[in-house]
Amino acid sequence: MFSKISRSFALFAALLGLSTSAAPLSEKRAGITRVSASTIAGYTLYTQFARAAYCTGGKATWKCGAACKANQDFVIYAGGGDGAATPNWFVGWSPALKSVIVTHQGTDPTQFLSIINDLDLGLDKLDQKYFTGLSSSFYVHGGFQDTFKRSADAVLAAVKKVLVDHPNAPVTTIGHSLGGAIAILNSVFIKNKIPSVTVKTVGYGVPRLANPAFASYLVGKGITRINNDSDFIPILPGRGLGYAHPDGEIHITDDKTWNSCLGQDNADDNCTTGHVASVLLGNIFDHLGAYNGVWIGSLYC
Repeated sequence: MFSKISRSFALFAALLGLSTSAAPLSEKRAGITRVSASTIAGYTLYTQFARAAYCTGGKATWKCGAACKANQDFVIYAGGGDGAATPNWFVGWSPALKSVIVTHQGTDPTQFLSIINDLDLGLDKLDQKYFTGLSSSFYVHGGFQDTFKRSADAVLAAVKKVLVDHPNAPVTTIGHSLGGAIAILNSVFIKNKIPSVTVKTVGYGVPRLANPAFASYLVGKGITRINNDSDFIPILPGRGLGYAHPDGEIHITDDKTWNSCLGQDNADDNCTTGHVASVLLGNIFDHLGAYNGVWIGSLYC
């Protein structure tokens, strides 16, 4: 299984990563803050939700082994996806976090259609049906937007249902890899359609999804991107293809220190863009974890 995953991600990296060496240079800059142990521990429930998205099979039942047991008080309202063209997802209520939870599965390297979602590299304009009134200068990864759209209406309907039972509650969108990219798009979409709601995102190993204008718009929108050591997925697609990250990175170093990285694509050695200069210097298995002891992926269900 590990060799199959490695080969699949090698294809993914080869097709996405060729331009990383031609990416524009960034200055190394300060703005590195060590994350406290208590804050790190506070992310664990979110990490387990990201893990669970690989394990629920798209069903609206909360039975997925250890990942579900880690959030045993969670009340699931809806689920969907096929684990391939449409990543599995679920929506529900977390009493522990006092939040509506929206979580999407990431790329499953054993599913060809799942990988194809990532390989549609063109930057497309944001679809105004889902992102009404946003600037025409905002562009997004075409494959990620198409994948997001397949479940967006069902996700929004489920969020509204949870909010009937828990009015004024915040919404947290969560995901790993491709699921993290969808989580960011969901956060913008949900806020666009329910302006009164407070939305934040917690993503793990999230690839770049936006052009610089859209990425800058996302700054300050409550996005946290947790990247592990030498994982190269967050440096893809390359900046040479016109992609950029928003702010909010936390980078886990090889000694398990968690560093909060100021700004967008911070090129300090303690942040992903600086630490992983090329896919050739990365390690795909760091993409799976561990995130404070939690591994994410279908292998860990």
